[in-house]
Amino acid sequence: MSAVYDCGKRESRAEGLSAAAAAVRSSRLVVLPTDTVYGIGADAFDSGAVQALLRAKNRGPDMPVGVLVGSWSTVDGLVLGVPPQARALIEAFWPGDLSIVLPHAPSLQWNLGNSRGTVMLRMPLHPVALELLRDVGPMAVSSANVSGRPPASTAEEAQEQLGDSVSVYLDGGSSGEAVASSIVDLTGDKPVVLREGAVTKAAIAEVIGVAEETLD
Repeated sequence: MSAVYDCGKRESRAEGLSAAAAAVRSSRLVVLPTDTVYGIGADAFDSGAVQALLRAKNRGPDMPVGVLVGSWSTVDGLVLGVPPQARALIEAFWPGDLSIVLPHAPSLQWNLGNSRGTVMLRMPLHPVALELLRDVGPMAVSSANVSGRPPASTAEEAQEQLGDSVSVYLDGGSSGEAVASSIVDLTGDKPVVLREGAVTKAAIAEVIGVAEETLD
């Protein structure tokens, strides 16, 4: 049976964050508000929990799950290195609506899907998400919806799709218009914008000092 916590109320928020942290540490799934859409999350280092996340979404490993972090410094322990362009983007847009793809540290024991040695990282600009992430560490998080259906902009919409596959729902109110994060791939010879979302190509190009047309 799932539990829903209203994070707009102080006592309920504290209780919900505690329940969500316990769920993550027990290999269960949680739904949390972010600054884009609601996300379904699990311990990034718990392969069984990540597989449960993919099953809940009816999604295969061909679309790897991204990882949310609660601080800039967390990134250093997750990737092979943080190049200057990545550092510039982090300083400009984190916490916020930009996801960055980098080669992950080969020592990490995780299975996020067919990621081919890479990981997509983001630090969300949402107090509830950040508090949970700073408590439990990096989380594998995907949009809180069944694949092929619209992403959830409320906890209620997420629950309608995911039901009891999720143990804890943190209700942070409506996320408003469902705009996804932008994604920049920094694993190749040049930066590539894989998805233009809340952060424009022009803004990304300006920060890393390249022409916008080179990001395609």
